Amino acid sequence: MTLQKMLLLAVLALALLVLAFFVLSPRHRDKTAQALLSSSTWQHMVSPGDLSQAHASLENNCAACHTPIAGVAASKCIVCHADNRALLQRQPTTFHANIQSCTPCHLEHRGHNERPTNMHHVALARIGLRQMEQSSEAARTQTAQIKNWLEQTSRASFSAEKLKKEERALNCATCHQTKDRHQGLFGTDCAQCHGTTAWTIPEFRHPSAASQLCAQCHQAPPSHYMEHFRMIDQTICGQPNAKVNQCFLCHQTTVWNDIKGVGFYKHH
Repeated sequence: MTLQKMLLLAVLALALLVLAFFVLSPRHRDKTAQALLSSSTWQHMVSPGDLSQAHASLENNCAACHTPIAGVAASKCIVCHADNRALLQRQPTTFHANIQSCTPCHLEHRGHNERPTNMHHVALARIGLRQMEQSSEAARTQTAQIKNWLEQTSRASFSAEKLKKEERALNCATCHQTKDRHQGLFGTDCAQCHGTTAWTIPEFRHPSAASQLCAQCHQAPPSHYMEHFRMIDQTICGQPNAKVNQCFLCHQTTVWNDIKGVGFYKHH
């Protein structure tokens, strides 16, 4: 068999595969011939999966996000999201104003029910360091110093066990200060205890249930500083002389709503 015939057979086989895709695929089975020949249908052939619900309206418009050869450009994301005030005015997400890189954390074509967000702290750190290197000579020098510091601390620091090397360049409080459950009691170096995969700490062991030093870590809710505390809380617990910082008189260490002698209690 000549090379020309082999190429012809290969083309025919490819054409049959394409035809089978259109005929057998549930997505295209009910479409008319005109619809099958449309550009959006051909785009679906190379689509790796459905878009999320947030971007479902772009299902038939690949060019809204993709640039030929270059892929997904941040400029195309910005066209739609530049005026997202809810995103840009909140402290945890205000960094989006000048990040200029979307795809490391925002992934698509994973299905309608998947959120197009996958927080990637290493990518965020790399973006920040890259922007510093491109800004000025002084910033480039500072970036080199930061990278040298990261190399040293990643080998000698306790928190290196919880964080990847680049993640140590991030200031956790910049984004997470509004969610600090410790009310600033432990400072802003979150990495002393926390990692980026989960906020829970496997090594943490709560003090004995007999401990009376709860107020060192736990802040009472606003209602405890109002008449509500005397009229409701003290009465329910049977502790008419309890003070706000004497948590141990009423609360268990399981959950705050587990009241001693009462059980799980939900007032509201």
